Amino acid sequence: MARHTLPGFLLAPALAFGAVLGLASAPAHAAVWNSCDQWGNTSLGGYTLYNNIWGSGAGRQCTWADSGTNWGTWADHPNTGGIKSYPNAKKVINKPIDSLTSLSSTYNVKVPAAGAYNTSYDIWDTDYDYEIMLWVNYHGAVGPIGSHQGDVSLGGHTWSVYKGSNGANEVFSFLRTSDSSSGTVNMLPILKWIKDTKGWMGNETIGDVQFGYEITSSSGGLDFTTDNLTISGG
Repeated sequence: MARHTLPGFLLAPALAFGAVLGLASAPAHAAVWNSCDQWGNTSLGGYTLYNNIWGSGAGRQCTWADSGTNWGTWADHPNTGGIKSYPNAKKVINKPIDSLTSLSSTYNVKVPAAGAYNTSYDIWDTDYDYEIMLWVNYHGAVGPIGSHQGDVSLGGHTWSVYKGSNGANEVFSFLRTSDSSSGTVNMLPILKWIKDTKGWMGNETIGDVQFGYEITSSSGGLDFTTDNLTISGG
């Protein structure tokens, strides 16, 4: 679950923790933007980049960006349970599902062979009642919320589908049945399947589409790199 979209989440503690992280040493990257702050963010080329360290027990993390579509994160989170962060790039859509004629994305990533994480899209409605996660790869001791609903082929991929709740919103998780480091995802058929075929939600207005790395552990410092990300819909 990506937490940065929830308004006012842990705002006061964030200032102190972000200041500490800003002083922590981390590999340097000569980029257009660089932040080690807990809630560090910037807007580049129609995307918003977030460092977004939200979980308890987190270590150090820095995110850099050459553009809104080429960016990366270095993270050193301890080998303990629980999600520590979700560094990501966000594109705002703000259209009801039935008004969308397309919603798709391309991705190309380099991820470590160690640690525990998933590489995922996080799609939200404007009221944050529904969260749709699309995991394109994952490694280590990580797993989705909810119970397995079966497998389905949609949007150019085959997914294992899970349905559950985190107590604040419904969560629909689609885990690619084999890991992928690059490809194209057509998200609109997935949203229509949830809405029309399963009836799990109505004609929600899709607010944000995010893409990033939900990191549970990355002890010793690991790199996550995103090249040529695109998110488009209309």
